Amino acid sequence: MSSLSTSCFTGSVLRIPSLLSPQNLNQRSLLSLTGNPDRIRGNRIACKNLNFCSKASLRGNLEVTGVPTSVPVRVAHELLLAGHKYLDVRTPEEFSAGHPSGAVNIPYQYKVGSGMSKNPEFVKEVSSHFRKHDEIIVGCQLGKRSMMAATDLVAAGFTGITDIAGGYAAWTRIGLPTEL
Repeated sequence: MSSLSTSCFTGSVLRIPSLLSPQNLNQRSLLSLTGNPDRIRGNRIACKNLNFCSKASLRGNLEVTGVPTSVPVRVAHELLLAGHKYLDVRTPEEFSAGHPSGAVNIPYQYKVGSGMSKNPEFVKEVSSHFRKHDEIIVGCQLGKRSMMAATDLVAAGFTGITDIAGGYAAWTRIGLPTEL
């Protein structure tokens, strides 16, 4: 049994070890981590809001754990225009009242009485619509459910997951396109 240590970083600039340098990772992996290849400079990644957690064993292996990237709605819209798919995890009632163009609705939670209950088939349903390596932006109404859903998807092995900070409320507040 090997001993593990965990490190978490949050900040505007992260110095990455040589193991995570562009020479050791393909550009797509770094793009998923940073959201912008122009932000990679040598062994540094510059991001507005970077959340990065790793587990490293004493042998030097490094593994990124389940903390999805979260981006503002304007960035999410640009990703959608660039070909990412939009997964809306709101309830069917919320979705039918309006949603971003082209969004696929798979609820993360359902209304039960005056509360909410987690969709036990969520990951299975997402897997029936998307492949594990699809680039998917995940949104809800305000941002909480989408972060929980994105975290579950990363834990299930989805590699191209990006959470939308602020959710559909922020999307509509700045006038991004929607449909009924």
